[in-house]
Amino acid sequence: MVGGGEGAYIGGIHRYAARLDDQYELVAGAFDVDPARGHAFAARSFVAPDRSYGDYRQMVAAEAERADRIDVVAICTPNHTHFPIASAFLEAGFDVICEKPMTTTLADAVALHELAGTTGRFLGVTYTYCGYPMIHEARAMVAAGRIGRVRVVQVEYPLEWMATAIEAEGNQQAAWRTDPRRNGRGGSIGDIGTHAYHLAGFVSGLEAESLCADLATFVEGRALDDNAHVMLRYKGGARGLLWSSQVAIGHSNGLRLRIAGEAGSLAWWQEQPNELQFTPLKGRPTLIKRGSDGLSAAATVRTRTPAGHPEGYIEAFANLYAGFAEAIRARRDGRDVAAAWRDVPTSRDGLKGVAFVEAVVDSHEKAPFGWQRPAFA
Repeated sequence: MVGGGEGAYIGGIHRYAARLDDQYELVAGAFDVDPARGHAFAARSFVAPDRSYGDYRQMVAAEAERADRIDVVAICTPNHTHFPIASAFLEAGFDVICEKPMTTTLADAVALHELAGTTGRFLGVTYTYCGYPMIHEARAMVAAGRIGRVRVVQVEYPLEWMATAIEAEGNQQAAWRTDPRRNGRGGSIGDIGTHAYHLAGFVSGLEAESLCADLATFVEGRALDDNAHVMLRYKGGARGLLWSSQVAIGHSNGLRLRIAGEAGSLAWWQEQPNELQFTPLKGRPTLIKRGSDGLSAAATVRTRTPAGHPEGYIEAFANLYAGFAEAIRARRDGRDVAAAWRDVPTSRDGLKGVAFVEAVVDSHEKAPFGWQRPAFA
C-alpha cells in the first residue's frame, strides 16, 4: 500500500476490504509522506521493518529485487499523486489498484491506460458502488431486457459534509479536495460525480454521447465546484441527468440511481443497498431483496450472508477486491480475461471517468449551457 496510513479514512477501508475474503495479505508499504509516521504505522500493522519504506520510489526499487516481491499495490493517496505512483509500479511489472479518479488530467489518464496495456498489467480503479450485489442484479435485469429499451437515467450523489468551509478549519480531507493542484479541475464532480457517472453507465450499459453542465461554488472562497448539474445524451437516444453536491444539507451519502425503460423501471438507493425496486409496465412495484431466491449469478456470487442479514459498504468494497484478485489470476493463468475483467472497473473506466470530468468542466467554462462531447464515453 502507498498512502493510507494513520488517520487516512480510505486506507482503512482498503485494508478491511482486502481482508474480508482472505485473498490478500498486507506485507509492504510506504504509508505516509512523513517516513517516521509511516514506519510507526507499519509497525502497528505488523509490516516487517525492512518492508516499510520512506516513499513509493524506495518501495518500487526494493520490492522489484525481492524473490517474495509484492503481487499488487493499492494506491490510497490524493489524486495528483496517482499518475506517478501507478506509472512507476506498472513499469516495474506490478499490478495496481488505484483510488479514483485515476488521474487529474486527461493526458495522464490516456498515458496510464496505455501503459497498463503495453505492460500487460492489471490496473483496477475503486469505483466502490459497482460492488453492491443489487447493482449487479440491476445490471443483469437491464441486459436481459427486463425494463426494455432504456429511455431515462437519473443518478444523484448529494453529500452535506462540506456545506461550510471546513477546509479552512483544519480538515485535511477537505483541504486537498478543494485544491485544484491536488484534486484536479473538478470539485464535487471529480470527487463524487465520477462515482455517479460510472454507476449509471455500469448498470445501464449506455455510452455517453454528449453532455451539458452547470457548475456552482456555493461556499465563498472555494476554488472548485461544490455542486454540479449535468444533462447527458446517450448513444441510442436515451437521456440522463446527474447531480453531485458536497453542500446538500440533510444528505449523508445519498447516492441514488433510477433507470426507466420502455417496459419498466429500476430504482436503487445506496443507504438501503440490499433492496432494488422493480416496476414493470402496467404492474405493481416489486421490492427485490439481496439474498432472495432467483437472483442473477452476478448478484449471488457477491452475497456473503443470508437474506435479512444486511451487507453494506465494506462488503461492496470487498467485492471489488475479490474481483480484482480474480482478474489478476486470470491474466497470470493465461485464461481469457474478458469475463474476469468485465465486472470490475479497470483503467478503461478510470479513463472514462477523467474524460467525463474534463468534458463537464469544459462545458461549463468554454460553452456555457452548450453540449460537450467526452473524449472517451
